[in-house]
Amino acid sequence: MVYVKFFCNISGEMFFLFKVILRINVYDKFKIICKGEMFMKVRAEKLSKPLFVLLTKSLLMILLVVVGLHWSSSQQHLISIGDKPAMAEQGFIRPANISAVVKQTAPAVVKIETVVQSEVEMDPFLNDPFFRQFFGIQGVPRTQVQTGMGSGFIVSEDGYIVTNYHVIEGASQIQVTLATNKQYRARVVGADRELDLAVLKINPEGKLPTLKFGSSDRIEVGDWVIAIGNPYGLDHTVTVGVISAKGRPVNIGDRRFRNLLQTDASINPGNSGGPLLNLNGEVVGVNTAVNAKAQGIGFAIPSSTVASVYNQLITKGTVAHPYIGVNIQPSQDQRGVVVSGVAPDSPAMTVGLKPGDIILQFNGKTLTTPQELIDAVDQTQPGQKVTLVVVRAGQSKEVQVIIGDKSTRRI
Repeated sequence: MVYVKFFCNISGEMFFLFKVILRINVYDKFKIICKGEMFMKVRAEKLSKPLFVLLTKSLLMILLVVVGLHWSSSQQHLISIGDKPAMAEQGFIRPANISAVVKQTAPAVVKIETVVQSEVEMDPFLNDPFFRQFFGIQGVPRTQVQTGMGSGFIVSEDGYIVTNYHVIEGASQIQVTLATNKQYRARVVGADRELDLAVLKINPEGKLPTLKFGSSDRIEVGDWVIAIGNPYGLDHTVTVGVISAKGRPVNIGDRRFRNLLQTDASINPGNSGGPLLNLNGEVVGVNTAVNAKAQGIGFAIPSSTVASVYNQLITKGTVAHPYIGVNIQPSQDQRGVVVSGVAPDSPAMTVGLKPGDIILQFNGKTLTTPQELIDAVDQTQPGQKVTLVVVRAGQSKEVQVIIGDKSTRRI
């Protein structure tokens, strides 16, 4: 006897077992007996050997066709799944996400227009004493009026607005235009030139839409951000980009910033003071500057900085700037920081710090980089006494320093 078994999976959901047993007997007649478990017993009688081979090949061909059809069906099933539109994963950026954030936040963004008045001589020749004596005319000053424009955003329902200091610097009049086109006169509640931040106040008739501060510390390089502002007077312009870098030291005019966010979202003149938003609609930065010599390089003040001084600005009108009055640079062996200069009449000069001194510790904290000393000083308050460990000529000593307060500080 010869037995041949075939197994095939007819579908992905049901398994059938076929046991085909071919029994050869030259004197028997061909019979088929089926049992309940899909058992087929094929009995052949009086079949020649070539006929048996032909029958076996035929059964094999049928089996291959069945398996092939099942494989093709499974592949079509896989393709149909892959062709379906993929569902967006959490955090995946789609146009709908951005438009939803803009609809939610844009009503709290405002346009700020300023008027700056200054007195100038009518004619430069009148500054010359010869001409004044010859013509008998005294110099007559005239008032020159300049206008400026920027952006801001509302942070309280009763009308407190955050913007840049340079947007309202020297302004005699400040006008705020809401998204509803309502206009209000604004007054400066607090301002800080060094941080380039200011808080304005308007008196609205009702409650205003507001923006909340998010965490600029948690945002990462590559995260998407949205800038809303009024570049060149184009109200509520929206641009999108990513965080290109964090902690950028940047010099803007005579201001020195140490910890700005860099973004490739388009920031143009007029965007200053507007919000830089994450995809939750939270403020992670205040747009402050753009590199005029390059494209796609803008900067924003981190929200952590803004939130930390906001209460000081609205309650005191100014921000305390702790400093000790030294210029510093990294040490070659990353052991402490090297004093490269001492400011006149500073706390550092009072205690006798000199160029070349190495500051190893600040209030018990070991220092390895200049930024660590800067951060440590920023966390103190003016009038607070701190202890420095200083090395001079190979000898270390402790020095007690009283933190000073200076609007423009070396540290």
